[in-house]
Amino acid sequence: MVGTASRKPQILNLMLQPQSLTARRPAIRAWLYAVAALMVLTLVVGGATRLTESGLSIVEWKPVTGVIPPLSQEAWQAEFGKYQQIPQYRELNRGMNLDEFKTIYWWEWSHRLLARLVGAAFLLPFLFFLWRGWIEPGLKARLWTLFGGGALLGAVGWWMVSSGLAGRVSVSQYRLAFHLTLACVIYAAILWTARGLQSRVMEPVPRRQRLTAAGLAILVLFQIYLGALVAGLDAGLVFNTWPQIDGALIPSAERLWFESPGWRNLFENTLTVQFDHRMLAYGLWIVAVLHLIDVIRAKRRGAVLNGALVLVCAVTLQAGIGIVTLLHQAPLPLALLHQIMGIVVLTIAVVHAERLVPQRAAAIAAEPIGVSIPRGTA
Repeated sequence: MVGTASRKPQILNLMLQPQSLTARRPAIRAWLYAVAALMVLTLVVGGATRLTESGLSIVEWKPVTGVIPPLSQEAWQAEFGKYQQIPQYRELNRGMNLDEFKTIYWWEWSHRLLARLVGAAFLLPFLFFLWRGWIEPGLKARLWTLFGGGALLGAVGWWMVSSGLAGRVSVSQYRLAFHLTLACVIYAAILWTARGLQSRVMEPVPRRQRLTAAGLAILVLFQIYLGALVAGLDAGLVFNTWPQIDGALIPSAERLWFESPGWRNLFENTLTVQFDHRMLAYGLWIVAVLHLIDVIRAKRRGAVLNGALVLVCAVTLQAGIGIVTLLHQAPLPLALLHQIMGIVVLTIAVVHAERLVPQRAAAIAAEPIGVSIPRGTA
């Protein structure tokens, strides 16, 4: 009887623990949403940094001391002197004065500061939640993976910047595209995780609709990658006609594939890169419309229908902004709006895809709802 009595509090604690952890989900979810919002701001400032060609203004990577900007005239002159040693200054910005340098410096400094803030906003609450035991077992590994991805993103950012410090006047489009796409993947994963912590009852949907929604989110990520290649090559400043490109709806093979080896055209030929970006935009729009038609024909209502409809509208708007940006030779306001709208489309696609996944909270938590009591112990 004594042994049975001593086991009762342990069993009771195990029964209460899942409910206690579940009660912490709103705090975890709010934290992840805050981190995601900071990431959006960082992506927007990063886009502006790229469009203003400010990304090479800071030529050193100082993860800790780099938080402090120049605080004296001598410090500013020292930073300016370092910038004057790289090809971008010598070939593009020779004659730039100190005030003009400060403008591009503040863009890059702000982008790096926001990246650091994202890291701190993720790590510090995460450690606190771990210390208090608020994070469910199945969620810990995912959050550690996200933190590792964020640390990798910082290293990739410097790897990208370093490509433009010697022998080039801008960063490598390969590294730029990888950096942006990795940031968007991490953002999408944080958003997906946060939404998965909110239990909702929804009518099951056909597997094809779930796969199509997930496929649309992946296509948006791929389109962002292609858009980064376009930005890295300044391909939006050439072939500024629509619907034709280079005088035709489909350019000649000789113009699309003149680089050798052939794969280089996909990354270095401005015509091919811009053509691929256009074609995927058309394909993305078609798939989104077909998905909406499928949802309508299945007589879905509520969140599923609204998500599919909003996604089609967002993709259509983004395509329109892209066309206008192209026709006006990518002025800064339109180009930045196009990049911001890309993040909006990704957000809508991820939310819609996650909404169609059944048993979201259970899949993330991976913990029992209750604990069975062995016979004879009650």
